[in-house]
Amino acid sequence: MKLAEIATRLGCELVGDGNIEIHALAPIEEAEPGTLAFMANPRYRPHLQTTRAAAVIVGHAEGPVSVPTLRAGDPYLAFAQAIELFYVPPPMPSGIHPTAIIAPGARLGRNASVGAYSVIGTGTVIGDDARIDAHVVIYPEVRIGDAFRAYANVTIRERVSIGHRVILQSGCVIGGDGFGYVLGSDGQPRKILQAGTVVIEDDVEIGANATIDRATIGRTIIHRAAKIDNLVMVAHGCSIGEGTALAAQVGLSGSTRVGRFVRMGGQAGAAGHLTIGDGAQVAAQTGIHNDLPPGIVVGGTPATEIHVWRRMCAALPRVAELLRRVRRLETAAGVRPPSAEGAPSP
Repeated sequence: MKLAEIATRLGCELVGDGNIEIHALAPIEEAEPGTLAFMANPRYRPHLQTTRAAAVIVGHAEGPVSVPTLRAGDPYLAFAQAIELFYVPPPMPSGIHPTAIIAPGARLGRNASVGAYSVIGTGTVIGDDARIDAHVVIYPEVRIGDAFRAYANVTIRERVSIGHRVILQSGCVIGGDGFGYVLGSDGQPRKILQAGTVVIEDDVEIGANATIDRATIGRTIIHRAAKIDNLVMVAHGCSIGEGTALAAQVGLSGSTRVGRFVRMGGQAGAAGHLTIGDGAQVAAQTGIHNDLPPGIVVGGTPATEIHVWRRMCAALPRVAELLRRVRRLETAAGVRPPSAEGAPSP
C-alpha cells in the first residue's frame, strides 16, 4: 500500500514521498525497509534519525525526521488504526462444530460460530454474529448480545447478562461464586449461597484468566466500555464504572465501587466496601484502604497522594544515614539516644 493512501485513510498529514510502498508495520527500533513505524513516547525520539523504516507516524509538532512522516494529532491512535489496515486474520471455521453441545432450549442468532466441545446451556439466548471458540462453557439462562467474542476455555455461569460487542479472552470466568462464608456456632465456616448475578454492559473487554464473581444478592456490574486486563480479580457485588481500565493482577474486594474512567496500575488492590471516585489514577502495587475522591492520583500502601508518595520513596534510601546523623548530634548534645532504651541502632 502506498504511503499516500495510508495517509488518506488515517487522516494524517503526509510529509515526504507518498509513492513509497509500505508492506508491513514495525516498532521503530526494529523497523526494516518497507515498513511503517511510529513514535509517540519521547524516549524513542533518538531512533527517528537512525530508523530503517520507510516512514514514521509522529505528532504534528515533531521536528525534521530522516524519513517521510505521517503527522497525526495522536500518533499512537493513528498507528493502532494502521494495524487494522494491514492485519490479515487467520482463517477461522464457521458454523456449529459437530462436537459442540447446544441444549434444545438455547437460541443462537444469525451467523453464529461455535467451536469444538463448547457447551451452551438451556434457556441461553445469544445475539447475532457470535464467535465462540473451542471448550467454552455457557451455563443455562445466560443472555448475550450481538457481536459476542469468547476465546477458548471461557466459562460463563448461569443467569449472567452480557451486552453487545463484548470480548472475553481465554480462560476468564464470569459469574463464579463470590467468597462468602459465615462462621457457625461450631467455629466452622459456612458457605453463603451466592444467589446474585453478573451484568456486563456493551463494549467491555475482559482479559485472560480474569475472574468476575457473582454477587451474593443483587449484581456485580461492569459498566460500558470498561477494560479489564489479564488475571484481574473482581469480587462479589463490585461495580466498575464506564471506561475504567484495570491493569493485570488488580484485585478488588467485595462491594468496591470504582467510578468512571478510573485507571488502576498492575497489582493494585482495594479493600472492600469503599469507593474510588471518577477519574482517579492508582499507581501499580498501591493498597487502597479508604475511599478515594474523584480525580486524585495515588501510590503506595496505604494509598497516598502521588507527590507525597514520590517524596517518601526518594527519602527512604536516606533514612539510615539520617538516623546516624541524628544519633551523632544527640551524642554531641548530651541527649540520651533511643538506642539506650533498647531500640536497635541503624
